[in-house]
Amino acid sequence: MGLQQEFWETPSAHIRATRPDHPVIYAAPEMLQASARRFIDGFPGLVSYAVKANPDPVVLANLAAAGVVTFDVASPQEMAMVQSAVPGAVMHYNNPVRSVDEIAQSVAFGVTSYSIDSLSELAKLAPSVSRRCEVAVRFKLPVAGAVYDFGDKFGATADQAVVLLQEVAALGFTPAMTFHPGTQCTDPAAWRAYILAAADIAKAAGVKPARLNVGGGFPSHRQSGNAPQLDVIFSAIKAAGVQGFGPDHPVLLCEPGRAMVAEGFTLATRVKAIRDGAHVFLNDGIYGGLAEAPLMGTIDRTTVIRPDGMPRTGPVLNRVVFGPTCDSLDRLPGTLRLPSDMVEGDYVLFHGVGAYSTATVTRFNGYGALEQAVVFALSV
Repeated sequence: MGLQQEFWETPSAHIRATRPDHPVIYAAPEMLQASARRFIDGFPGLVSYAVKANPDPVVLANLAAAGVVTFDVASPQEMAMVQSAVPGAVMHYNNPVRSVDEIAQSVAFGVTSYSIDSLSELAKLAPSVSRRCEVAVRFKLPVAGAVYDFGDKFGATADQAVVLLQEVAALGFTPAMTFHPGTQCTDPAAWRAYILAAADIAKAAGVKPARLNVGGGFPSHRQSGNAPQLDVIFSAIKAAGVQGFGPDHPVLLCEPGRAMVAEGFTLATRVKAIRDGAHVFLNDGIYGGLAEAPLMGTIDRTTVIRPDGMPRTGPVLNRVVFGPTCDSLDRLPGTLRLPSDMVEGDYVLFHGVGAYSTATVTRFNGYGALEQAVVFALSV
């Protein structure tokens, strides 16, 4: 999607004018920039955006406009997206397993930082990557606090990380360390445990890392009620850095994805049917913009509006909600509280869905074509 696009006042204004019979995701540039500034102003270090969460040019350009200059990329395709949307951006390649061809492409794109979690991947980097680059050792811990962690796929043990850090330094790269506390992590203690462990690893290795990347995992506002307290997490990270490494601790870096972009988008789905007054069928589901629901739980921050844009306000009922495909797995977990006066043709708006919605959508059964519209505000 290009950056030159019509703006609408709100999602309801667009729905009232166009009556779409397909799912529409609404992007709010001002909200994207506000989220970015919250991290830039609040996090005690450098902020890098994890492109995988939402690589849309509108997202990349607005984060850059807010002051984000560094982007975490996981593939050469993401590098190309960043280079196109934000020429001159700094790119960190923190997917720790790469092919030789992918490494060569990253060098051509000017990547300046890499992560590794094994000696074999470090050996693969060594012949091609400039010694002026940073190489961060990624490690893992059995720490709770997230919806799910990445330890089964990525991360060296603490003992392995000691050896890796020594090898990175011996090869002449700028040594760094990194971890990921797990997605949708709400417990500041998870970051504290990782940072203190990083200090122990660095001490055992006899290597002072130039930078400590505390990963992503910052939570977005998925459930009704109070939003996650990011400022509390930021404070815990700052305090742990001093406790573990002292006042001259490594430069801190974070790479939020979900928490950076989730609030900048609202997904509008249309009610296809209410079967016998009970089950609700929407024109989008787990193969589309709601793909994360089976893993993360359903976002219950919803608004139901009529085609004329007016909200439904009847007493709420707990409804079973299905997506549009013929797969019986295409169902939102549990039930969703929806107004009793909702009828076929109404729209169910899911708020806070900017992360891993457009990025993971499929076209199963011919569904999943998401129109994107840009709005000044996401209020209905």
